[in-house]
Amino acid sequence: GDLPTVAADPLQMRQLFQNLIANGLKFHRPDQPPLVRVEARPLADGEGPWNGIGPVWQISVQDNGIGFEEQYLDRIFEVFQRLHGRSEYEGTGIGLAICRKIVERHGGSITARSEPGHGARFIVTLPSRLYNERTRHGETSQTHYHSHG
Repeated sequence: GDLPTVAADPLQMRQLFQNLIANGLKFHRPDQPPLVRVEARPLADGEGPWNGIGPVWQISVQDNGIGFEEQYLDRIFEVFQRLHGRSEYEGTGIGLAICRKIVERHGGSITARSEPGHGARFIVTLPSRLYNERTRHGETSQTHYHSHG
């Protein structure tokens, strides 16, 4: 199906989903080809702290990889925190920290669900438009692009 439209920085959104999808591909199980599924659904009113600012989307990035223990959930979004050895899996250790920063900058949240051996599901919640002081005063916070030529 179609993914939602949100008022966001396109380069940051690309980086967010590139990081989440790359994570799912990188931490695949040795006995299975990697599979990453991206899905989106609108949240019902009252399903979060975003009441009254228009549609809010929950976008999940699910993989079939090695997963992780949920007790380490807070650590995976911190810079240079790695749950798996550097020799097994390459990477800088900043990918998920960047994801969290991007999502929070857009007024959303990110979390994950997982269990070892059963993949991971990253859950991103984003308002369809940014809520800030300008929004309240009737100005738009959406970025408009104009092509010249």
